[in-house]
Amino acid sequence: MAITLSENASKHVLNFLAKRGKGIGLRIGVRTSGCSGMAYKLEFVDETSDDDLRFESGGVTVLVDPHSLPYIDGMELDYAREGLNEGFRFNNPNVKDMCGCGESFKV
Repeated sequence: MAITLSENASKHVLNFLAKRGKGIGLRIGVRTSGCSGMAYKLEFVDETSDDDLRFESGGVTVLVDPHSLPYIDGMELDYAREGLNEGFRFNNPNVKDMCGCGESFKV
């Protein structure tokens, strides 16, 4: 069981945490949403919860709640820039279908 960050994602998160001046890492999870059923959620973390599962990737602490892990286990978080667009990309091997807008997924 693991969640990893690409080199670009790790650099982006570490730079953001440095500019922010605080934070211990990144929380990745899922929530019920959208036309396909689930959507990703990301947030910078200042404090951990007792039930957080902890991973380390590229110098970044990644926290995941136990409910979300089965849906994102084995996922790589990437950060890409294409033209004027930039942002995180979720390379999740568990996804079976995505909605047309790319905001939600189904496992």
